[in-house]
Amino acid sequence: MNKKVAVILSGCGVYDGSEIYESVITLLRLDQRGAQVQCFAPNVAQMHVINHLTGEEMPESRNVLTESARLARGEIKDLREARVEDFDALIMPGGFGAAKNLSTFAMEGAASKVLPEVLSLAQAFAQAGKPIGLMCIAPTMARQIFGAGVVCTLGSDESDAARAVQEMGAEHQPCEVSEIVEDRKHKLVTTPAYMLAQSISEAASGIYKLVDRVLELTVED
Repeated sequence: MNKKVAVILSGCGVYDGSEIYESVITLLRLDQRGAQVQCFAPNVAQMHVINHLTGEEMPESRNVLTESARLARGEIKDLREARVEDFDALIMPGGFGAAKNLSTFAMEGAASKVLPEVLSLAQAFAQAGKPIGLMCIAPTMARQIFGAGVVCTLGSDESDAARAVQEMGAEHQPCEVSEIVEDRKHKLVTTPAYMLAQSISEAASGIYKLVDRVLELTVED
């Protein structure tokens, strides 16, 4: 397909960075579809570092770009280098890093803010009419990117995150883990992934559809 896709990562590990399975599945599907991919991450400190064995916070500091490089096998750039004109689409995997390092949603909920360099790039894609894919907890940034009334999903309508998204002014649609929700007006595609998934294959079912639809939207008016 030869489309160029920017992928924003938020660290490495579900509890304090990008969800590893979601990120790898995304990169795999993009490669299977023949897309050219460039990973980016903000060059900032993580909110905190979590021991993924015990779930406890660790007394150390790590850098989001450095940690994201683990997932990208070193092929990653500082987010400040990303230019919307170089790409056809943007995708952001989930993991708590999306709500801790790319935004303040984990701490502030409906009052949260998106990291300025993430917001400015995503809004540039939106304003250029280029499709965006958000998965797992990442759709909590949709309202700030697109404005009130944007349609997205976090899976269940009953989750605290879904309620917060609605409080922000977005329209939340419930969605099965294997499906996607598309806001045709904004060219936004979202899927629950590990908000609902109980296995890597369940997560992959929706992520594959998200990637496929985002790529399709790059050639649709």
